Amino acid sequence: MTAALIVRRAGPAMTVQDLGRKGQLVYGLAAGGAADRVALAEGAALLGQSLGLAAIEMAGMGGEFEATQDIRIALTGAPMKADLDGATVVWNASYLMAAGQHLTLGAASSGNYGYLHVGGGIDTKPFLASRAAHLTAGIGKLIQSGDHLPVGTDPLLDQTGNVLIPQDRFSGGTVTVLPSVHTAHFPEDVRARFEATAFERTPRGNRQGAELAFEGAPFSTGEQLTILSECMTVGDIQMTGDGQPFVLLPECQTVGGYPRIGTVTPGDLAKVAQATPGTPLRFEFVTHEQALAAHRPLETLRADMARSVQPLIRDPHRMHDLLSYQLISGAITGWDHIED
Repeated sequence: MTAALIVRRAGPAMTVQDLGRKGQLVYGLAAGGAADRVALAEGAALLGQSLGLAAIEMAGMGGEFEATQDIRIALTGAPMKADLDGATVVWNASYLMAAGQHLTLGAASSGNYGYLHVGGGIDTKPFLASRAAHLTAGIGKLIQSGDHLPVGTDPLLDQTGNVLIPQDRFSGGTVTVLPSVHTAHFPEDVRARFEATAFERTPRGNRQGAELAFEGAPFSTGEQLTILSECMTVGDIQMTGDGQPFVLLPECQTVGGYPRIGTVTPGDLAKVAQATPGTPLRFEFVTHEQALAAHRPLETLRADMARSVQPLIRDPHRMHDLLSYQLISGAITGWDHIED
């Protein structure tokens, strides 16, 4: 009998996501996939499985789940209050979820998108070589209370109880940007002001894009009305007609006529996707050579993370750094009695 995850209670924006659909842009379909791909790499590392398996993406709020058989789970992305049959579980860790147990996930304490991974992946029917929901394109649907999500075969059921220090991408900061096809249309002083400006994520946004608030004059090209509609991609920073910046996210449109001042590098896109309203962001232009030097493919990232996974409960016999822990404090003479 195939294992399944029963959704007893679903949050308001819960979907199945993986790395998305490659090669469909020519047909007008954005790749889609997880808003935070780093979280997929973390889940794959914690469970020791392929990066391409699907997980549950939860926007802002989790839900309640029940396992029909023993399965492994891992929690990554935006941290949420979590418990398994009432016992608190920590984020960025893997656990055995026994048949009949209930996993309860609350609201995100930081960031926007949390992820529930299962050993073997969520095994829904693929469409165009992906299981990812792409709601703006009418592909897939929101997960609803009462859904039974099939779980793939997991050959590593006994390998749980691991923890991983997450990459920090929930507090904003500096986001690196590559020049885009329209960058040169923006005057040099406008580009300099763009880099010097402190932005904040606004509440307006979804998996299509994130709006940014700022103080000062709008960002315009002076050639706004002469730019033709053309191909757009995830990470593009689009300036609307009133000079308001939007960063395009996985379910963005594929064609548009607004000018784009730059494109967020893939490694920093999760900072924007996970930024909550009010989170500060700044942008810094880098060259293609600098971006390539800093780039780490997701598979490389997953492999690096897998090497840094630690057991939640460490066995002293396997702790090569045991002497670095202060297991005993105080001082003794070294004698079994003190001379008079």
